[in-house]
Amino acid sequence: MGYAPVLVGVGLAGIAVWALVWVVRYLRADAMTRQSIRQAVRVRRTWKRLAQMLNLSATDKMPTAMASLANTDGKPIKPRVLVPALKVTHDAYGVIARAGCLPGVGLAEFQKAAPYLADAWRMTRVSALPGDRPGHVVLRGVRVDPLITRTVHVPTGRPPEEYAKWELGVDEYGMPVFVPLKEVPGVAVGGLPGFGKTSCVNRLVCDWAPSPAVQFVFFDGKVSHAYEGDYADLVHRAFAFCGDDLEEANKLFKELVELRRARSASIRSVLGRKNMWHVGPSDDWPLVVIVIDEAHTYFRDHKGSDPATKRLAALAADNARLVEDLVKKGRSVGFLALLTTQKTTGDAIPTFIRDVCPVGLSFAQKTADAAVAALGDDIREWPDASPVNLQDPAYVGVAVMSQHGRPGFIRIRTPYVADEDAARVAAETCHLVRHPAQLLEDLTGRNVVDLTKGESEPPAVAA
Repeated sequence: MGYAPVLVGVGLAGIAVWALVWVVRYLRADAMTRQSIRQAVRVRRTWKRLAQMLNLSATDKMPTAMASLANTDGKPIKPRVLVPALKVTHDAYGVIARAGCLPGVGLAEFQKAAPYLADAWRMTRVSALPGDRPGHVVLRGVRVDPLITRTVHVPTGRPPEEYAKWELGVDEYGMPVFVPLKEVPGVAVGGLPGFGKTSCVNRLVCDWAPSPAVQFVFFDGKVSHAYEGDYADLVHRAFAFCGDDLEEANKLFKELVELRRARSASIRSVLGRKNMWHVGPSDDWPLVVIVIDEAHTYFRDHKGSDPATKRLAALAADNARLVEDLVKKGRSVGFLALLTTQKTTGDAIPTFIRDVCPVGLSFAQKTADAAVAALGDDIREWPDASPVNLQDPAYVGVAVMSQHGRPGFIRIRTPYVADEDAARVAAETCHLVRHPAQLLEDLTGRNVVDLTKGESEPPAVAA
């Protein structure tokens, strides 16, 4: 009997500490998170009643052993109503609830009830997706629409924890979206001017720049010089840059193809593997990221019979051939091409390049044909996700891509990267720039890029 007051005191003290921690966390949170905390409390408090109203419960008519032993008067035992256990957390956008499934109450039932859960929880929308383990469902409710909530990304300046992981932003439920680019030869990004293509690529460059195992080369078809345009702040982190001059681009593409061939010839002797991704990129054998912005500048078919136009047409055709080589043959030796253009139709990015890029994103588009060119024919079956619906200024920075491992498409809010942050990262990491050809020469002792070969001569002009 003497221990009872002590145990009660310890229990009350524990409750007081828990309440104090909860109050402090609530007071330190911002206004949006506080509202989410209140919603999470409401979801927990009303869940048992709401689950039964939405048929998210199961009736167990079989009495338990304890109930059978306690039944001494012989009356029928009432069936038990089972409600899925719910664990609720919160963030600035809303709540995340993890529920266990019951017999007859699984993912399909939660998905059917999602619109009614959104109304009851006072959310903009609620999604139901498979949980991280069998027999569980994740319910995501958002109070504010993440797609129209502008976000800003401030690069940390630290090397990425995982190579070739592209963190894009958040989806329409506020959940983080990333794309694994390991073993990916190319990415095609389309969208109207000013809707976020370049900023999306800038985030990748800023996040990967602190790693010496990644080297960049920029082709910017909008400008003529490195100090102009969207990549002026990042150019110091690149081992090469090319503007809209087709002949200069042709020469640099050929240099990259020479490097690709040299890597293919020496990969077994240097890495002991035939695929770089089996060991991962390194300081001596970096991943070469080729950013080709406004790709149509380099591939567009020039029409005309005068010598100057014929020469441009020959250069564009040769550029397409060279980039095809890099995309189709460069994956295993550590090349990744990022191609952006307004419309990823065949006249902007040749189909023999575009169709071997397994990752495709599209920002706002004007026509359904442009959306199909960027995302494939399946986008016709998902009209609500079409990038044609993103032409409103509120959707600047919102992209559409297919869902990996699941049918359908997702919409993603990509963050804005400020010019001063990009310049800061480039200045802090410019000492990491090394030409991959020089690195390979150091490893093999051979000159691997020889631009004096006939291959580097300008393409012949058809008579």
